[in-house]
Amino acid sequence: MAEKYDAIVIGGGLAGLVAAAELGDAGNKTLILEQEGGDWLGGQAYWSLGGLFMVDTPEQRRLRIRDSRELALQDWMGSAKFDRPHDAWPRRVAEAYVNFAAGEMRSWLHAMGMRWWPVVGWAERGGALADGHGNSVPRFHLTWGTGPGIVAPFERRVRQHVASGLTTLKFRHRASRLIKTNDAVTGVAGDILAPTDVARGRQSNRDIAGDFEFSADNVLVTSGGIGGDHELVRKVWPTDRLGPAPRSMVAGVPHHVDGRMIEISRQAGADIINTDRMWHYVEGVRNWDPIWPNHGIRILSAPSPMWFDADGVRLEAPFFPSYDSLGTLRRVLATGKDHSWFILTSTMAAKEFVLSGSEQNLDFTGKDWRAVLKNRRGGRTPPSVQAFLDKGEDFIVRDNLGDLVAAMNALAGDQALDHASIRDQIEARDRETAHKFSKDAQLQGVHNARRYIGDKIFRVTRPHRILDPAHGPLVAIRLHILTRKTLGGVHTNVDGQVLGADGEPIGGLYAAGEVAGGGGGGYHGYNALEGTFLGSCLFSGRNAGRHAARR
Repeated sequence: MAEKYDAIVIGGGLAGLVAAAELGDAGNKTLILEQEGGDWLGGQAYWSLGGLFMVDTPEQRRLRIRDSRELALQDWMGSAKFDRPHDAWPRRVAEAYVNFAAGEMRSWLHAMGMRWWPVVGWAERGGALADGHGNSVPRFHLTWGTGPGIVAPFERRVRQHVASGLTTLKFRHRASRLIKTNDAVTGVAGDILAPTDVARGRQSNRDIAGDFEFSADNVLVTSGGIGGDHELVRKVWPTDRLGPAPRSMVAGVPHHVDGRMIEISRQAGADIINTDRMWHYVEGVRNWDPIWPNHGIRILSAPSPMWFDADGVRLEAPFFPSYDSLGTLRRVLATGKDHSWFILTSTMAAKEFVLSGSEQNLDFTGKDWRAVLKNRRGGRTPPSVQAFLDKGEDFIVRDNLGDLVAAMNALAGDQALDHASIRDQIEARDRETAHKFSKDAQLQGVHNARRYIGDKIFRVTRPHRILDPAHGPLVAIRLHILTRKTLGGVHTNVDGQVLGADGEPIGGLYAAGEVAGGGGGGYHGYNALEGTFLGSCLFSGRNAGRHAARR
């Protein structure tokens, strides 16, 4: 007879930890199934930069950022552009999340000991109309301690329940089937994988050593998205909206982010929606010190670097760094090639580059104030950025433009870039730096960014000529498409209950986090605003855990 629990949580990532913490707090006997080993919890969130989308916070107000629920909702809906009949629940979840982000989110997290870097980041700026895509104001709250700092309070709560005997952790347990009884989900069956001693994040074996079956009143699926399976990404790629699927991509998530539970949930009767909505970046570079296979890192750049497509044509508005991720992805792929280029000065690289990942930001991850202030004021290049300049295969540093373009062509393996054409485009841009006024939309954006004190001090350089030797040497970076997030998935209501094809909840089955498209089956719609992925794990995991605990 299968061992019985009040609840089974499939996946030990952030959404699963949040849900399990809530279940344990309510006294539910809970089992967490995690296919990876090493007694590691936190999933992708552990590797994240730790940004959270929050609204009208003390951090914002101290920086004179006037934000509101109404403005945030306008930005969200202008980005999401919900347009399908089954977007009703995603829209409701989005509205509920904005209320949460403008309400109790910060105080709830603060009470668990979470803190934030006082300078709020301005991510995904949009750059078009007020009611269109993008954040009107800075909302990206960088958690002190990055991803591990977000995971820690929930892991602590879960391990307290483990110590009390209320919660059980079973690693190397991979779910392969949801058990149904009288149309309700009543358990989970799957494979016990062979032991592994690989380090966190590295590829582990999939050798099967046994099987398992457990029963429960409630099953919560919190297993993540599809970003680690590039063939699956290509299979559902929306060619009508984004252009042809890339032939070459780098992986922004570990290999275990395989989307298996989406299909397994479908087989149990779950409605799966918006699978063609996804979130990938165009500023990916190959990690010189990879953790997982094909490991890519995203450059989170402020707006100053010039961006060229694979043929050497400067990207037009609003396709500038930190503006419109999917719009830029579509523009890059329109060339029929999978890469593009940054060209910038060393001065820009020192101040404007932040690399994604907790392991790339050890000053923030280690909560070292002195190191952060030393590394982030622009006077010196942060150590992680310098390491890529020195060792990254996609990075080129040269003293003059002719040598730079020659090296770019050599790296790409073609002669697609014309030195004279690129020089003309750079010189045209450089002439616009001689005055405070400009018709160049990118420089207008730089001036606007520097009106915000946080960007002026920590992120955005004073406009200067790219060909000015005083700011050299010159830097070029080949940028790859980097896979990251699933925006669609298992259809749920606000409480995380999984819906069937008839729109009614399936008894005993919940989903939260990326496997549910952040909640609802796609609460981002077509575009994300950043800080909303970790935010969705917190919100949807909490909702699902609390509702299941009451059921």
